[in-house]
Order: sequence, then C-alpha cells, then structure tokens
Amino acid sequence: MSASAAPRARNVIADLAARGRYHFTSSELRSALGVSEQAARQALSRVAAKGEIASPARGFYVIVPPEYRRLGCLPADQFVPALMEHRSAPYYVGLLSAAQYYGAAHHRPQEFQVMLRRNRPAIMCGSVSVAFVARRALTAVPVQSFNNPRGTVLVSTVEATAVDLVGYMHRAGGVDRVAGVLSELGEDIDPERLVEASASASILWAQRLGYLLEHVGAGDKAAFLKEHVMRRARNYTKLLPGSGVGGAVRSKDWRLFVNAGVEVDA
Repeated sequence: MSASAAPRARNVIADLAARGRYHFTSSELRSALGVSEQAARQALSRVAAKGEIASPARGFYVIVPPEYRRLGCLPADQFVPALMEHRSAPYYVGLLSAAQYYGAAHHRPQEFQVMLRRNRPAIMCGSVSVAFVARRALTAVPVQSFNNPRGTVLVSTVEATAVDLVGYMHRAGGVDRVAGVLSELGEDIDPERLVEASASASILWAQRLGYLLEHVGAGDKAAFLKEHVMRRARNYTKLLPGSGVGGAVRSKDWRLFVNAGVEVDA
C-alpha cells in the first residue's frame, strides 16, 4: 500500500495547490489517502525527498513551488500565518522583519522574527529560519495586514515596530543598528499613533525610543511621545539596560541616563 501511496499523495497535493492552498497536515493527507499512519509517513517522505513539500513543524507541511525549491521551503511570510492558525496562536511579524515592510531594506535580518505570547523554539525549514520572541500584551500591539502570494500576514505597524525595536534591542542587533532602522522608519511614523503604540509596552521603552528618534533627526515625530513620557515616567532609566551609568549624561526631557554613545548604523 505504501508504494502506491506516494503517487496518490502527489495527486492530493497537486489538487490542493490548484485550489490555492499551500499547506496541509499529515493527518489531513492520511485521511485523504485512507492509509495507515506509517504509509502516510512513507509517502510524505518520498514526496519531500523530491523537494516538492517541506515540514517547518511537526505534522505540518507546506507545498514548495519550483521557484522556491532552492530555499527548500516556502518563504516564512507565506507559511507562518497558516502555521499560527494551525496552532491557534496569535502572532505578528515584528522587529527587523517588520521593518522590511516599511522600507528599512538595509537591515535585513538573517531570521524571520515573529512575536508570540510565549517563547517557542526556532524553526528551520530548508534555508528559511524563523525565530519566535515572547511579547507581553501581544494582542494590544497595533498591526496591519500585508498581502503575499499565499494570502496575508500580520505585521506590527510602523509605530509599533519602532516601539518593539527599542524594547528588544538585543534581538535587533544593538542600539546602533536600532538607531539606523529608526532613521529609515522615521518619515513614516505618525506622532499620535506612536503614543498609542507605546501604550502596549513599558514606559521605559518610550523613554529610550524618544531619545533615539531625536538622535536620528526624527524629533518632530516624538513630540507627543515626549508629553506622554513627562506625564507617565516617574524615574530615570538607562538607554542600555545592561550597562552602568557612571559618567552618563542625563536627558531631562526623556528622563534617561544616556549611558552609551550611539553611532547610527546605516
């Protein structure tokens, strides 16, 4: 039975692709073929060996069109939404990956960065790498939908992306790289929406973000954020959380110890 399952599996997979669906589960295929779990596994293994499908997660498969065979998988943005739906996990694309959607093309990350309620192990699918980052108040973060060849993907808004970049500087290449990305995003930031986006995060992030926006010449985008910080921030914080404050300059406007020099990474 297993020897004949592979050709039939290809037919089922081709039918899915013809209907515009590029993902399926092993249990769905097994049900469609009417075979045992072992026979379904063997059929999937044969099809995968030809590069026609890939499995970014246990029991979850994607169909790989010829144009993506060199990747050994679909691009991450084309399967992550379906995978998150399969897992019933709210998500959004964030950090450097989100910045790509807003024109920060000079800071392409090596991994596709996805924000979840809790950390999960990274995914490697062919040469496609997906990293998951835990984000508190995930569903309060403003997002917008972008189209791709397989559907849509949720991405943090440009303002929320700026907030997260400062909150997760260690996941975004450090303060110099974050400053470089902010210099590219600044033109598209709406000052009022920036305050709204900052409400989903610690006030400490807003303090750091406002200072960095001014540093990269986008201070006009931070005017409302400065008012927000003056109302909400009770204490001084550090630009770099893990470093000391010896000799640090104080920014009174942002209630911030500027405990690091910032060279904009272009």
